[in-house]
Amino acid sequence: MDISSMLKDARHSAGMTQDQVAQKVMVSRVTVSHWENGKSLPDIVSLIRLSDLYGISLDDLVKGDAKVMEKVKNDARNAKINRNIVLATAILAVIVLIIYLVSMIVGGSFKEFCQAAVWWVLMGIGLAASITVGQKKEDK
Repeated sequence: MDISSMLKDARHSAGMTQDQVAQKVMVSRVTVSHWENGKSLPDIVSLIRLSDLYGISLDDLVKGDAKVMEKVKNDARNAKINRNIVLATAILAVIVLIIYLVSMIVGGSFKEFCQAAVWWVLMGIGLAASITVGQKKEDK
């Protein structure tokens, strides 16, 4: 059974409206409608909430539909990539801050700081891009 049918049947069995489900899962009624009509798939957080709401095991919800399993895998991969990009950006920001502080201590001008920092910024963008590409290749 696909997830859209499973969610619709579970909602009817629970005697709930799409509005009531939407409020409990913290999404819009249209989103619930899209899930039940197969137009979109719930994310992992919504799947957990739906599992709790309907008393259906998360295993049944996720493993019952190959599309959902693929979406969960993609969401996890994207979260890992985003986490790496944030980490690289934070490291770059710390480096730029250190350079700025050192330039102020030794009496450098703001213009000189900006000229020196632009290379670090470009390097950080390159690092973030390479991490992203590396993660995508690693996941395939």
